Amino acid sequence: MATKVKLEQDETFSRGKLIRVRFFRNKLAVFGLFGLAMLFFLAFVAPHLDKFKWDQLDFDNMLSPPSLSNGHWFGTSQIGGDTFALTMRGLQKSLIIGLLVAFFSTGLAAIVGASAGYLAGRTDRALMWVIDLLLVLPSFLLIAVLSPLYRGKTWLVFVVLLAAFGWMITARIVRGISMSLRERDFVRAAIYMGVPTRLIIFRHILPNISSLLIIDATLNVGGAILSETGLSYLGFGVQPPDVSLGSLIAEGTNDAMAYPWLFLFAGMILILTVLCVSFIGDGLRDAFDPGATGGQAK
Repeated sequence: MATKVKLEQDETFSRGKLIRVRFFRNKLAVFGLFGLAMLFFLAFVAPHLDKFKWDQLDFDNMLSPPSLSNGHWFGTSQIGGDTFALTMRGLQKSLIIGLLVAFFSTGLAAIVGASAGYLAGRTDRALMWVIDLLLVLPSFLLIAVLSPLYRGKTWLVFVVLLAAFGWMITARIVRGISMSLRERDFVRAAIYMGVPTRLIIFRHILPNISSLLIIDATLNVGGAILSETGLSYLGFGVQPPDVSLGSLIAEGTNDAMAYPWLFLFAGMILILTVLCVSFIGDGLRDAFDPGATGGQAK
């Protein structure tokens, strides 16, 4: 018994070590991980090093270009807001929304997909009907129509709406894998031993598709950030007086030629954030996939 446990531990350690080696051999994945860490540092630490706050106005320096002499590293907005502080605030909001949406949407997809695939029958048909219905609904338009629900209120309602329309495709994939896993010997043995259904799903089905869920959650961060940015750009996302990268880009678009710093820094950080998340997701996919070649050293 002790030998079996040791072999399982060695196998787990070897697989985990192999995944790490494959991931860190992928130069783009390492760049993405380092870049995302730096973005988190900038978003949550750099504002404390700046003497201007995101909601503070400098009426002596309105529409001032980037300068180190006056302390406005990224310049100022039309009303004297520090563009650096505003951009970091927008980055904070976009990162938090992206992480929360990815967590909730992937978790919902895992639970619904695994339940549908394992339970089958009427439960499967009912859940798949809901999934198919949500897939044909115009999510972007619905969130825009429902925007008055969170306008002037907490932005967490916005997170819930984004997560509610971002889990269906993954749920279908999880369902297909779960239908295959329920026929495996370890699942059948758990059924014969009288293990409750919820424990079979959470202890036997979901752990065996954890690699898919990790990759999906990572990629969902980038998708959620883009969705939030697009909705905020059109005025249906994060509402004033708060800001996000999308709202900052929208505010600076009209003066893009005369005062490019109003949207340029927010746009560049948005592109860099999504690229870093995509590189990490691709690196994880190559690391978990035994047949992948993207993570091999060149």
